[in-house]
Order: sequence, then C-alpha cells, then structure tokens
Amino acid sequence: MKKKVNWTPHKGRIAQPSTHRVLRALSASAVLCMASGAIYAQQATPQVEDTVVVKGKALKSSEKAKAKLDEVPGGTSLVGSDTVEKGRASTNEDVLAYQPGVFAQAAGGADGLKISIRGSGINRGTNFFRSGVLFMFDGLPVTGPGGTPYELFEPLGLSYTEILRGANAFDYGALTLGGAINYVTKTGYDAAPFEVRLEGGSFGYRKEQVSFGKVIGALDYYVSLTDSSRDGYQAQSKSSSRGIVANIGYKINPDLDTRFYFRYRETKNQQPGLLTREQIAQDPSQANATNVALDSARNQPGSTWIGNKTTLRIDDVSKLEVGFNYHDYPIDQQIGISSGTWGFTDVSLLANYSRSDTLWGKASNTKVGVLFTKHLDAYLDSAVRRSTGINAGVPVGTLYRHADYGGSDTVLHASNDLEIAPSLWLTSGLSAIHTERSTQVTFPSNEPYSRSTNDLAPRIGLRYNITPDVQIYGNASRSVEPPNSWAFLTPPPSYPTGSGPLSGAARRGLDLKDQKANTLELGARGKAGKSEWSLSAYRSLVKNELLSVEIIPASLGVSQVTAESNASATIHQGVEASLANVLWEAGGQRISLRQAYTFNDFKFKNDSKFGKNELPGIPRHFYQAELQYAHTSGFYVGVNTQAAAGNYADYANKYRANGYTLFGASAGFEHPTDGWKVFLDLRNLGDKHYASSTTPLYSVNTVADQARFAAGDGFGAFAGVSYAFK
Repeated sequence: MKKKVNWTPHKGRIAQPSTHRVLRALSASAVLCMASGAIYAQQATPQVEDTVVVKGKALKSSEKAKAKLDEVPGGTSLVGSDTVEKGRASTNEDVLAYQPGVFAQAAGGADGLKISIRGSGINRGTNFFRSGVLFMFDGLPVTGPGGTPYELFEPLGLSYTEILRGANAFDYGALTLGGAINYVTKTGYDAAPFEVRLEGGSFGYRKEQVSFGKVIGALDYYVSLTDSSRDGYQAQSKSSSRGIVANIGYKINPDLDTRFYFRYRETKNQQPGLLTREQIAQDPSQANATNVALDSARNQPGSTWIGNKTTLRIDDVSKLEVGFNYHDYPIDQQIGISSGTWGFTDVSLLANYSRSDTLWGKASNTKVGVLFTKHLDAYLDSAVRRSTGINAGVPVGTLYRHADYGGSDTVLHASNDLEIAPSLWLTSGLSAIHTERSTQVTFPSNEPYSRSTNDLAPRIGLRYNITPDVQIYGNASRSVEPPNSWAFLTPPPSYPTGSGPLSGAARRGLDLKDQKANTLELGARGKAGKSEWSLSAYRSLVKNELLSVEIIPASLGVSQVTAESNASATIHQGVEASLANVLWEAGGQRISLRQAYTFNDFKFKNDSKFGKNELPGIPRHFYQAELQYAHTSGFYVGVNTQAAAGNYADYANKYRANGYTLFGASAGFEHPTDGWKVFLDLRNLGDKHYASSTTPLYSVNTVADQARFAAGDGFGAFAGVSYAFK
C-alpha cells in the first residue's frame, strides 16, 4: 500500500547573506587606486570623453563608441541599428549576426537564444538563463547573480550594440569568460520625432513598432512600443510579445546630466522541444512528442527594468558616473508534468570615476569603478501540473517544493592606459571580486546552503598603432565566474526515488566552485583603403569550468532533471576574424562584402574519462557573409550565407549534429532624405533541414538517435516598411 503524503505549502524565506566582508577583499585595489590618483601632480592633458573629435570632425554617439572600442587592446566590435533594420529585426539573432567570436542562434523563432562568446555558457541550451556574458542596457547591468533572463531583449529601439569579447569588457566590471554585450538605446538626440515600422512574413510572423523622440531645451525623451507574434515554423512553437522601451534625459547644467530608463515586456512562448538528428533530416517542422502532449510553454508575464545614470564632469579632465537599476522578472514555466513559478527581483549599483592626465610626462587615462548586483528576492515554487507518472495520485496544482535563492556580486575595478612611447600604450588593471551565494529548500525539508568567495583578477595589455589606421595588440587576463544562484540547487543530493513529485529533485545546494580562466590574446585591426578588418587569436586555460547535462529527459512520467558540476581542466582557444570591404565603386554604385569567421577549439585538457575530447554544443567553424549592391538612390540588393560545422552532442564525442550551409537574399530601398524604408528578406533559400543549436548529454552509450537538437527555420520570406517623420 502506498504511503499517503500530506502536501502543504511552507512560506519560509532565507535571509540574505551579509556583504561587509567585501571591504577586506577590495582594500588592496582601493589603496592602489587612491595612490595612482595622488601621482597625477603634473600638467594635465585635457581629453574629455564626451567630445571626441577625429580630424576636426565631431562624431555622433555610435562613432564615439567605436573610437573608444578601438582603444581596447583586444577583440571588440560595434553593431549599428541602421544595418540591422535593413532586414527583419525579430530577435537578437538578427542583431548579433556577422560578429566574429559570437555564436547566437534562435530556436523556434523565440527570444530564448543560445548565445556564446569564446565558449562561454557552453552548457546552456536555448530558453535558459544566459551565462558567461555580462549583458547591459546603456551601461547598466541586466545580468545578476542568477544569470541573464532573455525576455527584455527587444532588438528594435536600439542606437547601437557594443560587443567586448573576453576580458576586453574589463572596464564594465565584467569578469566572465565571454565578456560583455552592451545594448545602447536611442535617445531624443538620435531618434525621429515619430516613426512607424511594420514587419511580416512566413510562419504567421508580424511585428509593429511605434516610436517617438524629441529634444525640448535641456530635456529629451525617447519611447518605443512594440507588439509581435508568430505562429511558428514548428508545431508547438507559437510566440508573442509586447513591450515598451523608454528613457528621459535632462541636462541640469553644462557639467551635470541625468537619464532615467524604463523597459517592460511580456512574452509567451510555446516550447517545441528537442528533436533527434533523424527527425530534423526528415521533417524539422515537427515538435517533440512529449512537448506536444504536455502543451509545453514558457511565459514571462511581465518583466520590469528601471534604471538611472547620472554623469558629473568634475573638470576638463575628469568625470564621475553613478547609476542604479531595479529588475523584476517573474517566469511561468509550464514545460513538463510539473510547473515552475520563478520570482526574481534584483538591484544593481555602479559608480565609475575617470580622468585623463600626464604621468611621468606621458598621456595617462585612469578609470576606477565598482559594480554591485544582488538578489532582493529569488525563489522557485514547483507544483504538480499533470497527475501522471511520479505525480500519480497528487492533485494538480499541489505545491511540492519551495526553494529560495540568494546572491550578490561586488566588483571593484581599476585600470590605467599609459602611452609609454609614441603610439604604444600599456593597459593595466586589477579587479577585486566578492561573491555570495545561498540556497534553501524550505518545503518540505529545511536544508540551507551558503558560501562566499574573494578573488583578484589582473589584466595587462599592449596596443601599438603601426599607422593611424593599423593597430596590433595583445593582452593577458584572468576571469572569475561564480555559478548562477539557482545552479547550486541541482541534483545531487536529491530526494530518493519513491518520493512522488520530489523524486530526483534537489534538496540541498551543491558545493560548486567558481570557474576561473587565464587567457592570452593576440590580434590586430585596421583599415586599408575601403576595407576594414580585425583578427584575434586567444587561448584560455580554464579551471573548474561550469558544465551541466540533462540526467533525465522530461517525459509523461517524470520531470526533467539537469545537474551542474565543475569539470576537470579545459582549454578554450580560437580565432576570430572579420572583413568588410568595398569590391567596386563607380557612379554612385557600390558592391561590398562583409564576412565574419570564428574558429572554436574547446576541449578537455586531459580528463580521466574523456581524455582530450571536444566540448559539445558549439560548432568548430562558424562563418557568415553578405555580398551587397547599393545605389546612391537608396536601392540595395544582396545575397548572404551562413555555414556551421557539425558539433558533438555529448562529452564522449559519440553523437553529433550535422553541419550545414544556408543561403539568403535581401533587397530594399532607403530614401536618402525622406524617412521611407522598405525591405524584403529571404531566409534559408534552399529550405535546408538543420539544427540551429545543441543541448548536450553526458554520454551517449548507444547508437540510438537522441533528441538533442533545436530545429532551425525552413525557407521564409519577410517584408517590412517604416516611415520616420522628420
């Protein structure tokens, strides 16, 4: 006879851990920063960042940002919104295309991309919190101790996007292996007074945007409203979203300005699930049978992000920037026979001081900053969604586990750029890091877990301008990446088999270690005639890499069980290259070609079980290119391609996705003076069957096909029109 279990909720909450120990961890770096400030007693060399001038020409905001990125001795890139909006702007896959070192692929046309830079977050599949990259809006963090939720990343309404790979995001306070992506919103200064945009096409896709911005004396504002939906290429892949992006700025006086930011977005995404290699080859429009039977979906009922940034120009050579943001992001996960109701609320604070001087007669730029992020509240309620399998006999809606998460990250960073010789710059920096993590299952048991860590991450680099347009660089750095707060609470230890809905669920936090990596990077970038290029090579020796695998796949009988752990030593190395050049130009006509190639070599160093096997989940080769003809009248037409090598789906390297090559075409018209734009965007012209991303297993011990792959879209045609009233 089965033992009757009395399931009753418990509303306990774990107290947030104290952060006072951060002062001790940061003291050495703070003393270094204060000492460096005391050295600057000589004549200052004015170099105000907000008034960048190149060859006597004042630059617009995106050009200023590009000039600053070129001062980083490492791999960086910038994506202008004008380029993105010449075609479909559905998800951030469209924003991050043609960027070296970046792997960004959507699944089912939804927002939950798999994004990896230099193998960061290689363990995460699509529709997971993103890990390994610091994501920011306007220099304020979206990423918190739990990672990065994806529902706020609307690709429209942006001015430009900065990508700083690896430790090149040091001055943002990023310490992750992948670096940082900073999405910069339009303001009243670079937006049209009123603009309307419509997109539509295959798979029932439609999207509308209305935006407006204006400058009124010392005040400016920008507001963008979007609404979109898609029936989906696959079965069980309907999605919809709607949201608002807004900011308002005010120049209090010539030396003091402030800007408030607001983002809100709701999303609903059905989940088609993963397919086998054979299923994708035969019919990638089908969905995983279990996902269909369970009507799996992941919804974000309404996420809010509010921030402020205030800048004080202290004098001609120094400024202080302070900011904060509040982020609330609930999640309703209806995927398996159990549901997950997540609640997260984070707060972040930052302060950055920068100044330009002469040091020992040499030009010197110094930055000192602090970045703090913290869970105000974070929890997961797990409840019965289907009374089948291990949930048999338990009423639908019954809460069977409540877990609380706590965490905070504090990073104090100080860096200096010193021109040690004409055109030769030395970049040095040191970050002090304090992290706290805690978990507690308060129902049905009560087993708390907590930990805190202190660490240092140095960085040193050189850049040399061979000519004003050609630069070579190199850097050595260290990254320190703590696990996401919720990752500690993955099995084992877990509740034993026979515990009903609790079977296999974690009951106490794991003792996970921080992932650390030492990286060496060499590269060059430049311009030659009408060509612009970049090339970087890097090698990272990673210790305790955070990897996760699915132990038990979701079915009609059991819930999905995924475990996270630290790996043995691994190596991440690769090459990142980009080239944009004009092939022909005459009489107001131009043919141009842009290309991006990434070589990924991620592997175990010498694992006791897997030897020097490749790490699964990311293709070894990834290439994108676009050839375009443009006329001075505003007409353009082009063809493009994307090619990816096959990648393994397990750590034993026994099962892999097939490689693929896709072709596309586009055409459009952008009026040179009026605000009209129209476009036609054709994707996957050959209707290729392919896997857009891979979610790894630990080891495939049989030759049976495994459902590990997210299907990419088939042939699709999309069109759009926009008009900006000027």
